[in-house]
Amino acid sequence: MKQIFVAGHRGMVGAAILRQLESRSDVNVITRTKSELDLTSQKEVLDFFAQNSIDEVYLAAAKVGGIHANNTYPAEFIYENLMIEANIINAAHQNDVQKLLFLGSSCIYPKMAPQPMTETALLTGTLEETNEPYAIAKIAGIKLCESYNRQYGRDYRSVMPTNLYGPNDNFHPENSHVIPALLRRFHEAAQRGDAEVLAWGSGKPKREFLHVDDMAAASVHVMELDKTTYDNNTEPMLSHINVGTGEDCTIKELVETVAKVTGFSGKIGWDTSKPDGTPRKLMDVSRLHALGWKHHYDLETGLQHAYQWFLENQDNFRG
Repeated sequence: MKQIFVAGHRGMVGAAILRQLESRSDVNVITRTKSELDLTSQKEVLDFFAQNSIDEVYLAAAKVGGIHANNTYPAEFIYENLMIEANIINAAHQNDVQKLLFLGSSCIYPKMAPQPMTETALLTGTLEETNEPYAIAKIAGIKLCESYNRQYGRDYRSVMPTNLYGPNDNFHPENSHVIPALLRRFHEAAQRGDAEVLAWGSGKPKREFLHVDDMAAASVHVMELDKTTYDNNTEPMLSHINVGTGEDCTIKELVETVAKVTGFSGKIGWDTSKPDGTPRKLMDVSRLHALGWKHHYDLETGLQHAYQWFLENQDNFRG
């Protein structure tokens, strides 16, 4: 039976990967909470790998946050993420773990990358300033994997997800991302019977969204590809794979779908004094499609699923 370590199993993506793997009879999943194993401690991580016979690693652990958190704590974001990935990837190698999957982020790409963003856009321009430290750490993770592959013949792979949403998302009113923030706002407006909800910006920018269960399924798919297939579809120093739907929608379309899913029947207004942000952010997923994987959830079905999870867990999001 395969022994698989999922690092970061309490995060949104890690929990989804855990659900995927726990449904199978041919694997034994190993997890550790933050209090049980400090991933920023080189000694603790080395000891953990030495004490456990691990066959594969899903590296989903990371320090994450929105724009405000990235701007306020850039030192913590670059330091902790560099430590986590360096400790786990090196300890995996030291203990002869041949297979590892590193989970990155679409923020690795330049701020002005041509749309849709292909894997080849990496390191071709200036990063978005607000999360540059986090992005640098994620780029370093890709390069760590590639370096151990090139020097030691390891099979360490990397996947870069687009904007994710779904179960275990952060629905905090101040620091959540766009989909959980909208689901909560429209839910509360519908409960109160509000006549109008005011959305930020013009609604014209386009964004891509992927359900986290699709991300987990894609991660397992990429991890389980045979090495020849993976190598034939990537390059030794450009080995990461974009994970997304390859489809985007306007913020206006997203907001209208959220209103529908939450049962809000009032008016949607637009505060055009608020910034729109980047006009478009879309991933090119042709590499992933060529490897035989495509997303399952369309946006409305995925939002319904995420909203149902919120309803079942909303007592945890009071405040």
